[in-house]
Amino acid sequence: MKIGILSLLICARLHAADRTILFVDDEDIVYRPGTIRRVVEFKRHSPAPVIAPDKPWEAMLGWTSVYRDPKTGKHQLWYQAYQERRVEDKVMKNVVCYAESMDGITWTKPNLGLFPFYEIKDTNIVLIGVRGGYGERYCNSVVFDEHDPDPMKRYKMAYYDWAPKEGADGVSGTHVAFSPDGIHWTKHAGGIVSKCSFGSKGLELPFADEDGYVETPQKNGTLRRAWRSPLCMSDALDVFYDPRHEAFVAYGKMWTPWPDGTLAWKHAMGRMESKDFIHWSKSELITTVNDRDAPQLEFHTSPVFTYNGMYFSLNQILDRSVGYMDAEFMCSRDGFRWDRSLQGSFAIPRGAPGRFDAGSVITNGTPVILEKEVRFYYGGYRGTAIGGVGLNEQKLGGKDYHSGVGLVTTPRDRFAAITINPDSPVKAQKKDKPKLVNTIGNVTLKARDLTGVKSIALNADASKGSVRLEILNEDGYRLRGFTKDDAVALKADDISLEAAWKEKKISDLPPGKYMLRVHLEKADLFAITLK
Repeated sequence: MKIGILSLLICARLHAADRTILFVDDEDIVYRPGTIRRVVEFKRHSPAPVIAPDKPWEAMLGWTSVYRDPKTGKHQLWYQAYQERRVEDKVMKNVVCYAESMDGITWTKPNLGLFPFYEIKDTNIVLIGVRGGYGERYCNSVVFDEHDPDPMKRYKMAYYDWAPKEGADGVSGTHVAFSPDGIHWTKHAGGIVSKCSFGSKGLELPFADEDGYVETPQKNGTLRRAWRSPLCMSDALDVFYDPRHEAFVAYGKMWTPWPDGTLAWKHAMGRMESKDFIHWSKSELITTVNDRDAPQLEFHTSPVFTYNGMYFSLNQILDRSVGYMDAEFMCSRDGFRWDRSLQGSFAIPRGAPGRFDAGSVITNGTPVILEKEVRFYYGGYRGTAIGGVGLNEQKLGGKDYHSGVGLVTTPRDRFAAITINPDSPVKAQKKDKPKLVNTIGNVTLKARDLTGVKSIALNADASKGSVRLEILNEDGYRLRGFTKDDAVALKADDISLEAAWKEKKISDLPPGKYMLRVHLEKADLFAITLK
């Protein structure tokens, strides 16, 4: 019943928002001559982090999750803090910390007193790793479920950790925890909910009738331990509730094999789901790098969120040769088939040299959606995302940040733009004359029923030109009073420019299907909303 109620509420919101057409792909478009699509690069709030590493247990701040209470406006943010200043206790190397804010800009780190950092009793640490595991706790993804009938489980966290056992039973994997307030967490008593592969790079796949665990003696007298498992999640993932599938869904790292078939070559996007956050499906490989990617590129993690009835990911693209990582925008209509037509350009590129995020951008699947803008928080490293390089370079009390939590924003519904292609052929071009630069184009939508539509708003930047909305019948013929020449030229940059005609209104149209055509002149088009 809980999931059903939650689904109905979210689906109701999505149904209302479904009348907004985002131009992130060509699903709703018949044709768009004279145009190209480009990714919208999100705007940095500041070159400095909004949450900086200023505590002894903080050196590099990586994975984050954020929740904003729509009633109070209070923001809660969970972030991974990794350090190697003090290594007496392994579980204190990689902890989950907590911060809160009322405006999403100025953050405080409350002294909670839950987990001391050695002699320091008051910390903002809310979760540490298991003791006795072969490796370390990693990542943190939090989802808020206000409709869970158990108030002690309203906040749910998925993270990577180990089983404190020996041999094959000491494997790592996804763990979960629950909280009534996002601060006091109780780990699931059952331990690992989805096992991972570890230490198996370059090893052969196990046979179906043998144990995947192997020990290999090393020259220094130690044992290399490896847990071999094909098609399983790796050490980081992000979780959200998917109303379409009425399930919690996790997307994260998943290994693909080397060209010779051995294990753990490159990371790709994996997926698994759960109805109760405890029992999870088998992980499934969803998408990988492709022929247009350079050989050294791979995915890192691929956090997903739903918006306007679609699935979006700020997919982390890792250049394994240098360890740098940028965030690429990609979209999907069903969560399984992903559109990477904008690959190679980034919604959140790495910061400028010397900035806290100059080396790596670590995104999440929890955007804060406001009335006029969407905010994305992310972890940033000045250095590489591989091997934790730079962990000890952050000086406490200094403002020269080597890591931190950053903030980028974009106006509402602006993820990708249809813009003018200056190289498109110009109708007036004459032979043996200097080449003309194209300044116009149009986007013509598939025929749709406009019954009940009272107005149409264009999300566009026409500050240097204009946009006009023309209406055709479903067969593509012009309608008197609704042509391009009849349309009022809109010449502003706004997320809601109301389309108008000199003598006609939408209400003058008889019931039926119509094609909408947006004429662009030196303008960018992001979305159309049917009101």
